[in-house]
Amino acid sequence: MLEFSHKPVMLEECMEGLALKDGGLWFDGTIGGGGHSYEILRRTAPAGKLIATDLDDEAIAAATKRLNEFGDRFSIYKSNYKDFESVFERAGVDKIDGALLDFGISSHQIDDENRGFAYRMADAPLDMRMNTSAYLTAEIVLNTYSEADLTRILKVYGEETFAKQIAHNVVKYRESKPLKTSGEFAEIIKNSIPAKFRYGAPCERKSFQAIRIEVNGELDGLYELVLALTRRLKKGGRIAILTFHSLEDRIVKEAFKYMESPCTCPGNFPVCVCGKKPEIKIVNKKPITASEEELQNNSRSKCAKLRIAEKI
Repeated sequence: MLEFSHKPVMLEECMEGLALKDGGLWFDGTIGGGGHSYEILRRTAPAGKLIATDLDDEAIAAATKRLNEFGDRFSIYKSNYKDFESVFERAGVDKIDGALLDFGISSHQIDDENRGFAYRMADAPLDMRMNTSAYLTAEIVLNTYSEADLTRILKVYGEETFAKQIAHNVVKYRESKPLKTSGEFAEIIKNSIPAKFRYGAPCERKSFQAIRIEVNGELDGLYELVLALTRRLKKGGRIAILTFHSLEDRIVKEAFKYMESPCTCPGNFPVCVCGKKPEIKIVNKKPITASEEELQNNSRSKCAKLRIAEKI
């Protein structure tokens, strides 16, 4: 088994964005290897406390070990960050001073051939689950979903131009035998895309992303989650969200935009009847991206975008 490792993306930018202070109560919804959480606890010492969630047992074990020096100042729950309400209830928490969400996949998950996230590992099983005890796997999706559903997933979640052809060839392939490995799926993708379009980023990336999003329900309820979690911030508290593809970033952008907007009544209304007031101030109007130095040292920061908002 690989030792769990993950280099946190835009660490300094996230810490600055959270406007950390001594003490306070902080939430890391996707703790991963604990890189961001470690810095939150270190920079809010000696009284700052942290609540964190993750679905990956190996991540939780690694993060617990890494944060052990902070004693009882942190608690990690095996839970989806979207279920933070129940976690807060269990922890007896109402409002928090800041929240961080990092939607990236850890280096460990990508590099572990048993997880099936990477298209370069030909013999890896078609798994792709963040929560290894969950039922739905990439193998089930690819072998049981209809051609129409596969086309929709690849087109919407992967923004794949050749979604229809890839889905058709997946269904055709499984008529003779079920797909079992990442290599089989990767080969179908390559054979479905005309040679002249196989340039730039690896042509398998979009389709693997799409299936991973479906397996883990990554976009389900994301807009509502951003609204609900941001509303749990104390006045002046901040939320920092790291996204790694345009679909996530668009949802976060729209949620922040809605929360910052005042009255939503039509312009021809003489007076406001909706009563909506701005709830946040968007800290950075454009997303923050990784520095040139970080891009050279951590290639997985290339697609990252950071958006920050402050509760008013």
